[in-house]
Amino acid sequence: MQSRKWNFDNSYTKLPKLFYTKQAPIPVREAKPIIFNHSLADEFAETLLPLIHNDTNEAVRLAQKEVTSFEENYKNHWLAGMKAKLGIYNEETEDDLLIAELLQLMQQIGADYTNTFRSLTLDKKDDADLFLSPAFQGWHDRWQKRLARQAKSKDGIRSLMRKSNPAVIPRNHRIEEALTAAENGNLAIMEKLLRVLSDPYGYTSEQEEYARAPAPASCRYQTFCGT
Repeated sequence: MQSRKWNFDNSYTKLPKLFYTKQAPIPVREAKPIIFNHSLADEFAETLLPLIHNDTNEAVRLAQKEVTSFEENYKNHWLAGMKAKLGIYNEETEDDLLIAELLQLMQQIGADYTNTFRSLTLDKKDDADLFLSPAFQGWHDRWQKRLARQAKSKDGIRSLMRKSNPAVIPRNHRIEEALTAAENGNLAIMEKLLRVLSDPYGYTSEQEEYARAPAPASCRYQTFCGT
C-alpha cells in the first residue's frame, strides 16, 4: 500500500449535470452487483492500520486480507439477499444466472424494481409489459421449477418473500405531495404517508394506492446523495 492524495470535492455546484439527472442504463458485457474500487479501498485500509494491529507488517497483512476478500463477500451477501427476494432457500449453481436474467428483463422493459418483486410476492401480474412478455414467461417457468426443487412449502416461500420485498417505499412524488399539503396547513396527507410507511412489509390494503409507481411526468427529479 502506497500513500496517495485524493483531490476530492463533492460540492454539488461543481458536479456535471449527468451526476444528478436521469440517465438511461448502459448495458455491460458481464453484469456485476458492484464495481470494486481497489485503489480507494487500499487507501482507506491504510488509514486504519494503527487501529488494526500494533505491528505494521501484521496490520498490512490483515488489511490486505480483508480488502482482497471484500468483493467475494459482497457478492455472496448480495446473492443471498436476491435469492430471499425470490423465495429461494437452498443453493444451486445456476441461481446467479436466474437472478441476472430477471434483472436484465426488468431493465429492458423498464419495469419498476420494487413493484416487480411485490407482484412476484403476491403472485400478481400487475406490469403487463413485463409479465405478459414471452421472455418473462419463460423465466417464470424456470423460477417455479427452481422453487419446486427445495423442501419448502408455498407458505414458507411466500413468507420469506414478504419479509424480503417491501410492499411500499417512500416515493418522491408522494413525499412532495405530503410536503406541499403540510406547507399549506394540511397535515393529514403527511400523517397518512407516515402511517403507511411505518410497516413497509405489512402488505395492508391501505398501502395499495401508495404502491403504484408514479406517472412518467412525475419522475423528473434532480436528487443528491444527501436528500
